[in-house]
Order: sequence, then C-alpha cells, then structure tokens
Amino acid sequence: MSPRAQTLPAQALVNRVMRGLLRTPLLSRLVGSRLATLYVVGRKSGRRYAVPVAYTPDRGDLLIGTQFGWGRNLRTGEAVTIQLRGRRRVADVRVIADEPGVVDAYGLMARDNHSFAGFNKIGFDTSGNPVPADLHQAWAAGALAFRLTPR
Repeated sequence: MSPRAQTLPAQALVNRVMRGLLRTPLLSRLVGSRLATLYVVGRKSGRRYAVPVAYTPDRGDLLIGTQFGWGRNLRTGEAVTIQLRGRRRVADVRVIADEPGVVDAYGLMARDNHSFAGFNKIGFDTSGNPVPADLHQAWAAGALAFRLTPR
C-alpha cells in the first residue's frame, strides 16, 4: 500500500463542487466550518489554483496539511489568499516541514478531523490517539503542514 495520500477517482469534480459551495454565502457557513479555499500561484508556471482544503482551527490560526505538490508553492513569510466562511481574506503562511513539527500538526489535525486522518492513512490506537508510526510515515512521504494566520 502506498504511504502517500491518494486522490479520489473524481477529485477534480469534487473540488469543483466544493469551490462552488464555498463561494455561496449561506452554504459556505455550513460546509466552511471545516473547509476553506486556498488560492495558490504556481512558482514556475504562474498558473492560479483554487484548492479546497480541510483545516483545523488552532489558537486563532488555521492548520492545514498536504502531501501534494501544490504545497511547495507556499512559503513562510509570504501571504496567500483564502476564502474562509464565504469571505476572501489574506493570510500569512508559516511552513512546517521538520519531522517533529509535521508529526505534531498532523496528529492535531487527525484528532480533530477523522476524514483528514483517513485521507492521509493515519490510523488510531485503542485510546483514540493517532498511530505515531502513521504520522511519521506521512512526514516521510513528503507531508507538509502550514499554519495560516488570517489578517
């Protein structure tokens, strides 16, 4: 089994639907309690991407994580545009790439959102805690975590 997170067979369609829901004022309040749209610009291509992401609120920030390539376009100290609860805002980015930081962030996100855990192949022990080996494997497979501070 691949250690990397996998996209759904119809991921492009799911993303398109989610972006539409997150742009709709009333619906964004319902689905946006755990989802935001991140507007990312490709470093080499200059292409603009709108990526729906699950987030975990943490001390006034949003914690997100990915093993996918779009994450390499985010840099610490740079701003990114997000659509959060129906409103576009700017957020400051802090990239978390070191093993202890990613393991801690992924553990927090997995506990908070079991769908995130399943998507990233993170299991739980009998006490309900994320399996440390799965958290380490996510980092080893290239996972990055990001702390977004909305302005």
